[in-house]
Amino acid sequence: MIKKILAISGKPGLYKLISRGNKSLIVETVDEQKKRIPAFGTDRVVSLGDISIYTNDDSEVPLATVFESIKQNYSADPLDLSPKKASQDDIIAFFAKVLPNYDTDRVRVSDMRKVLSWYNILTANGITEFESKEADAEGETAEGTAEDAEETKA
Repeated sequence: MIKKILAISGKPGLYKLISRGNKSLIVETVDEQKKRIPAFGTDRVVSLGDISIYTNDDSEVPLATVFESIKQNYSADPLDLSPKKASQDDIIAFFAKVLPNYDTDRVRVSDMRKVLSWYNILTANGITEFESKEADAEGETAEGTAEDAEETKA
């Protein structure tokens, strides 16, 4: 589900991919208004499924995993912590609880605020399934196919 949720640089909020136009994407706001707009090739559009957070062990944690961690620690409700009004120390303490091994040098407070804001938007609009079970099933199927191919070669 999170792969179809998009962030567009320069535009507030999150958008859901509806369809593809001739030279654009048709997106719908993830809020009560459900306003549809085109996103052109000049807009920087990124799927939330493609975003990761840097960690100290030189790896990256997918944003869906961070959202799941927030969901487990704070239930599936929108957070009381306001990304705009909370102090920098509160944001850092919150993020340290959710993702203890995040890279403090490369993850900025503005990025943390954005993650909190996105989580609040998604949960307020009923989107609480962040990690798709279909991707896990596909991964198992792909592994099984690779193992079958190796057995066939032997």
